[in-house]
Amino acid sequence: MSQQYTMDKEEIYSKVMRAGRRTYFFDVRETKAGDYYLTITESKKFTNEDGSFHYKKHKIYLYKEDFADFKENLDEMIQYVLEEKGEEVISERHQKDFKREDEDDSTQDEDSTSTSSFTDVDFDDI
Repeated sequence: MSQQYTMDKEEIYSKVMRAGRRTYFFDVRETKAGDYYLTITESKKFTNEDGSFHYKKHKIYLYKEDFADFKENLDEMIQYVLEEKGEEVISERHQKDFKREDEDDSTQDEDSTSTSSFTDVDFDDI
């Protein structure tokens, strides 16, 4: 039996999720004992200077005994992010005109501070 045949046989069910330069692969595979486990692979495309490209991959193996805890922690983290920041995507990459609120405030503060310092000069001190 060839190695390729064995690897193909291990994949029971697969889904692909594309997200910009990243692609996520969710694969159900079979252990030698006949049980199932999940692999989650992140593949990210990088372009070389000569125009060619390569992919970097990161893989997580998740076994059934960890499903409940993994799901609980993932759900909790997702809920936290949504409660804190909402569902709207706020990043420069997704919104060209995006400016952080504290950037606007700090710029205004600097301008007002420098202006107020300039206008508050007491010429009697010179």
